[in-house]
Amino acid sequence: MRVGGGNLWAEVDHATHAFGLAVPAGIISSTGVGGLTLGGGVGYLAKKHGLTIDNLLEADMVLADGTFVVANAKQNTDLFWAIRGGGGNFGIVTSFKFQAHPLKNVIGGPTLWPIEQTEKIMAWYHGFIQNANDDLNGFIATLVIPGPPFPEALHNKQFCGIVWCYTGDPEKAEEVFKPIRDMQPVFEHVGPMPYPVIQTLFDGLFPAGLQWYWRADFFNDLGPEVSAKHREFGSKIPTPLSQMHLYPISGAAGRVASDATPWAYRDAKYAGVIVGVDPDPANAEKVTTWCKEYWDATHPYSAGGAYLNFMMDEGNDRIKAAYKHNYARLTQIKKKYDPDNLFRVNQNIVPAQ
Repeated sequence: MRVGGGNLWAEVDHATHAFGLAVPAGIISSTGVGGLTLGGGVGYLAKKHGLTIDNLLEADMVLADGTFVVANAKQNTDLFWAIRGGGGNFGIVTSFKFQAHPLKNVIGGPTLWPIEQTEKIMAWYHGFIQNANDDLNGFIATLVIPGPPFPEALHNKQFCGIVWCYTGDPEKAEEVFKPIRDMQPVFEHVGPMPYPVIQTLFDGLFPAGLQWYWRADFFNDLGPEVSAKHREFGSKIPTPLSQMHLYPISGAAGRVASDATPWAYRDAKYAGVIVGVDPDPANAEKVTTWCKEYWDATHPYSAGGAYLNFMMDEGNDRIKAAYKHNYARLTQIKKKYDPDNLFRVNQNIVPAQ
């Protein structure tokens, strides 16, 4: 399907759902198609159908010199390679062509455990999700329940949570979710829903206009040292909307060669992000400090780089670490298509000299 460069994922889901189709995206439907796609696209369908860039077939682009080009597997192939994870460094994408997949409904939703059980749940989750069928995905988080629609007894308390998405045979769902329920979550709201519904579950909690501070890393495991840090900082989340997520990038996303796209960390197990979020500017220092200290504590256990869509302005060394062995090729393509670095208000790739 073809999607305009300025569309939101909610609009894509609305158009595809009527035909029983879905395009892999993120977890918030108000996200822009362009930004998420060009950076990679990690979400509920990554284990089943790969990242968003793995489902990109073609892009129409305006280059720095004003020319209009098409990038796909046969035309401007170097540019097509670069935009599948290289961000907005190479031109303005006016439209995307995606591979959509048959998908109407899913079974999913959140499960919660007290924050004190974080080490236990993370140890179990790591073994469980890495060995689960590709039809089952779920990201793990440390979070505070901010209020409705959750029960009042949970409000303003810290939890280790997992948000599940199962795309397989509904007749097998009870069997699939039994090991999860055997872990005795204190709250569960898992059930059947249309795919666009799970994409909008958290939209209401994150309206436009909030202040955000982001830090990110890739991780290969959730051993006792790093899970203890998650419990520690998950126990002192500063504002109700601040949280940490770890998204699996195994399954289909992990079966793509690490140089097939600029997205180099195909062998990592999780894309992690810590976000300090609050509507009140008076809390900016509070959420930023927590986020930085959380990242400082967990970064020594990371794989070294980070998912670009989860990063802020952190310097060229972090960008190089994110692209790893693909960075040099990206700089050459940047030199070809944007030698004067016109497109630089981004996670910038500097043109090769």
